[in-house]
Amino acid sequence: MRAKFIAGLMAIALWPSAARADWLQASSEHFVIYADDSERDVSRFSDQLERYHAALALVLRRKTATPSPSNRVTVYVVRNQRAVRQLYGEGNRYVGGFYIPRAGGSLAIVPKVDAGNGVADFSMVTLLHEYAHHFLISANSMAMPRWLSEGAAEFFASVSFDKDGGMMIGRPAQHRAAELFYAPDVKVADLLDPAEYEKRSSGSYDAFYGKSWLLYHYLTFEKARSGQLDRYLELLRDGSSMRDAGLQAFGDFDALEKELDHYLNSRRMQALKLPPDLLKIGAVQLRHLSDGEAAIMPLRIRSRRGVDAEEAKEVLDEAREVAARYPNDPAVLAELAEAEYDVGDDQEAVTAADRALAVDPSQVNAYVQKGYALFRLAAEADDKPAAYRRARAPFIALNHRENDHPLPLMYFYRSFVEQGEEPPDLAVAGLIRASELAPFDLGLRMTLATTLIRLDRQDEAKIALRPIAYNPHGGSLAGVARLMLERLESDPAWNGADMDTLLAAAQPGGDEGEEPSSP
Repeated sequence: MRAKFIAGLMAIALWPSAARADWLQASSEHFVIYADDSERDVSRFSDQLERYHAALALVLRRKTATPSPSNRVTVYVVRNQRAVRQLYGEGNRYVGGFYIPRAGGSLAIVPKVDAGNGVADFSMVTLLHEYAHHFLISANSMAMPRWLSEGAAEFFASVSFDKDGGMMIGRPAQHRAAELFYAPDVKVADLLDPAEYEKRSSGSYDAFYGKSWLLYHYLTFEKARSGQLDRYLELLRDGSSMRDAGLQAFGDFDALEKELDHYLNSRRMQALKLPPDLLKIGAVQLRHLSDGEAAIMPLRIRSRRGVDAEEAKEVLDEAREVAARYPNDPAVLAELAEAEYDVGDDQEAVTAADRALAVDPSQVNAYVQKGYALFRLAAEADDKPAAYRRARAPFIALNHRENDHPLPLMYFYRSFVEQGEEPPDLAVAGLIRASELAPFDLGLRMTLATTLIRLDRQDEAKIALRPIAYNPHGGSLAGVARLMLERLESDPAWNGADMDTLLAAAQPGGDEGEEPSSP
């Protein structure tokens, strides 16, 4: 359960001042940004994020498909780190920003960013770190060891932006300097052998992030070790253990440790200079939020982050007050629908969503919340076939508006499973497509894996399971995925006959895949 916070304090923390907030939305190819800032700064911020995406695609030689509008990463910029930590909840001591990967709703919450030229400030570094994770997962179905995932994210987040549109990537991670010199040390052997790290780790803050960055940076630029990182990944793909892959690719860990010590004390380090002509991006569209949408924004951020039962009631009370002031604002009504759904008022959620759609049929969240509510109502309906047909309708309508939105594909599949019916091939194909569109959603991957096992498509199931099993932020789902992989290895024909027992052991807490970033 996330830590509780007082609604009044949260409103103060999220809202930059008592005066009317002038929220802006910046919409681009891969991002949607909500911030209370000037047009110039929000536009420049969006421009820099898009150039960063282009830099990742260029350096990693991976091109991801353009996401559907609702599958872009939404960035909510709040007042400061205190607001970020309040939203994060329990375990927030070192959190400077966080990212939640969800099909059709991935989001990042960060403090106000200085989007000026030059070296990125810490708030920007936090966001770039989170987006690097998002990009790497989207572009690569292979699960990465934790050190590699964090080291790569730190490497790519250490950037500077040039006035002419170019940038430098892979700069020294100055924000990790104090950690590397003063925090409890983490050895190369700890990074490359997770079992060794678990023995030594006290669970308190240490130099894991900084050392991961240092190793990734060294392996990227040190000519004597050219190709070793690719060899390491190849060995992991072929099934080698993390320790064995490290030994075969990098050799003696103690020798590598000494090299890293020397590298850390170097007077100069390399970085990648990328000229502007290699970082082509599309246009950024700016929109001032309506008075009603600006007023509901702090509540939208809380809802999208996720609320417990007590918080849901607080949000609903405030959402109803805002809706009373702005009864015809479709964005307000869509948020009201979400707040009603979160407290279990399903029919009220449907009513609010219908009111939003009557004013503005493009309100994506209204379709989603109406669909959620109708699905929950259908589970208790006497005439389930008719109820699930009604529940599918908002998602079908959303699919017609946005063909590559993953939620309609997911809920088309669920509409059969929840009735106890065998999903048709079309529904299974839709579930596979949804996972392709949102490979970062671990819960969706698990649903796909269990489906494939039951369909005797075990080899495909293994592919779906591995990124869950070895995701360092996979939580209880990662443990269950490892159990399932072990079962498939020992019994290749296993069709999930006792799968419910394995799944019951997961007891997912809802934050699988959630990625905090620390200062």
